[in-house]
Amino acid sequence: MNMLINGKLIDKDDKVAVINPFNNETVDEVPLADAEDVKKAILAASQARRLMERMSSRKLSRILIDVHQELKENLEDFAKLITLETGKTIRDSRMEMQRSLETIQLSAEECKRVYGETIPMDAAITGRSVFGFTIKIPLGVVAAITPFNYPVNLAIHKLAPALGAKNSVVFKPSLTAPLAAMKLAEIMGHHLPPGAVNCVTGKSSEIGDELVTSDLINKISFTGSVATGLSIAHKAGLKKLTLELGGNDPLIVLDDADLDAAVSATMAGSYLNAGQVCIAVKRIIIQDGVADDFVDSLVEQTKKLKVGNPLDPKTDMGPLIDEYAALAVQSKVEDAVDGGAQLLCGGQRKGAFYQPTVLDQVQPDMQVVWEETFGPVSPVIRVRTEKEAYQMANYTKYGLQAGIFTQDINRAKRAVKCIEAGSVLVNKQSTFRTDNMPFGGFKLSGIGKEGVKYALDDMTRTKMVVIG
Repeated sequence: MNMLINGKLIDKDDKVAVINPFNNETVDEVPLADAEDVKKAILAASQARRLMERMSSRKLSRILIDVHQELKENLEDFAKLITLETGKTIRDSRMEMQRSLETIQLSAEECKRVYGETIPMDAAITGRSVFGFTIKIPLGVVAAITPFNYPVNLAIHKLAPALGAKNSVVFKPSLTAPLAAMKLAEIMGHHLPPGAVNCVTGKSSEIGDELVTSDLINKISFTGSVATGLSIAHKAGLKKLTLELGGNDPLIVLDDADLDAAVSATMAGSYLNAGQVCIAVKRIIIQDGVADDFVDSLVEQTKKLKVGNPLDPKTDMGPLIDEYAALAVQSKVEDAVDGGAQLLCGGQRKGAFYQPTVLDQVQPDMQVVWEETFGPVSPVIRVRTEKEAYQMANYTKYGLQAGIFTQDINRAKRAVKCIEAGSVLVNKQSTFRTDNMPFGGFKLSGIGKEGVKYALDDMTRTKMVVIG
């Protein structure tokens, strides 16, 4: 697979292998860009921005629909590639591609709805003789940086709104799982002017600064770790930023909850993509009165999960992205057990595989819940009261999404008001997301919102027009 710079596919002598975490086989190799490659990509995007600005919204919408159609025709190839490079089950990879199709279709629709507004100028003393309105104009060049866990859909969440707002893009996918994202960029590039979409692959330590600090970049949209996000914010200067960072999302189960529904939600939220989801259920906060029944059912259901070859449609969970990721999960679980937590099931690692794990009697300062655990772990924290549950939910440096299970609308209203998170989901787990909703958290979970309409609006500038 090659990089895309100024409409041309670029190879390099220096390459890195993309490894299948299931069997450690090489899926493909990708070139390692250097700073000069990034400069060329940024310059190409800067030159293409004028062509993008002159395009009609109707034409851009049509282009995105054409990309949608090409992705749809190649859905199974994309899904298999995602599974090979990430270890995600083929079922989940197909679902990612279905969501990706929806996301790009939403972008095609929204790019025709970039509205300004009329300003009531006569509301001011000097405004009676004029009228005014705003228009939305492109930012220019957008840098898009994405992680490994949703390589296509997260890329589309950045690229499609940026292009729909008539910007050009320099795109850096994760070096761990870049293949499907590079294929996406290549398809987009076929439908757009040379330089409108550029895709570079390389080590962040070698090319990241060039992408973040360049004066030709007008916005950075990044999804990834808190440490990297803070570094970008420190170096970016006055560029617009959207930073989608970590999460430590709670699922609160109150004593009036539908326990069967809560257990099902926990299963869906804790083990999706082997727990490698920023909005995964990472803390289960449950009232004492129903904790025993909930935990018994959760352990029973967790033990039924089939872990194995992610290309097998019957597999429920595949490996983590690599052995280092699995070792990090193992370390946090062992720390919790050493501190007094009860290991009820799971807890075994083999290579990049980590068995689905339930921990009970977890304390809030343990690494497994104080830090973000990116793996298939269900840590149970017991509380006595509803108020204590909300306090525990907020006892974190993150604030992305939160779920609560209760049958009482007044309790639900209190939860919405009390919980410090970008989204509060009532009787749903934190992994629930539609691709048109505003998505983004508080505190160290980042700044800005994604979701097609909101991302597209943030890819524009507002210009005021006054006519005398």
